[in-house]
Amino acid sequence: MHAKDILIDGYRRIQEEVHVAVEGLDPDDLNARPADGSNSLAWLVWHLTRVQDDHLADAFGLDQVWLAQDWEKRFGLDLPRQDTGYGHSDAKVAKVRVSDGGLLTGYHDAVHAQSLEALRALTAADLERVVDERWDPPVTLGVRLVSVLSDDLQHVGQAAYVRGLLQSAAA
Repeated sequence: MHAKDILIDGYRRIQEEVHVAVEGLDPDDLNARPADGSNSLAWLVWHLTRVQDDHLADAFGLDQVWLAQDWEKRFGLDLPRQDTGYGHSDAKVAKVRVSDGGLLTGYHDAVHAQSLEALRALTAADLERVVDERWDPPVTLGVRLVSVLSDDLQHVGQAAYVRGLLQSAAA
């Protein structure tokens, strides 16, 4: 198995878990925040998808799906166009609301498709290419891909946990 195959498998797992976390929930559940200062399931999935979209588009020299495919307009959030949710205050988290889970999974699926296309073209040498010199040591493409994978898996796990909280409260 090649490194790119492992990465592709990891990113597919994110997509699968996004669907498991989101599907079948109504807008109230998607936008519910289990406690003051916590994130909603909608915010978690939007954020993890925005991070994947932003970071992989930058690393591979691609357009962000968020902007190129008008997802920014479809979501209609009162946030800056390039916002990914990083460092969001409680007030900004509250601005991320959706009326339908299909919006979240649709955007995630579009980002996933672009991510897989880029990952399928990877060579071993590509993984060593420096994509961010703002860090010491500079960040290679391989490190960036694993970083996004790790961050997204953590957030989709949080989304699954929020779903579980909502379902047990309803039972």
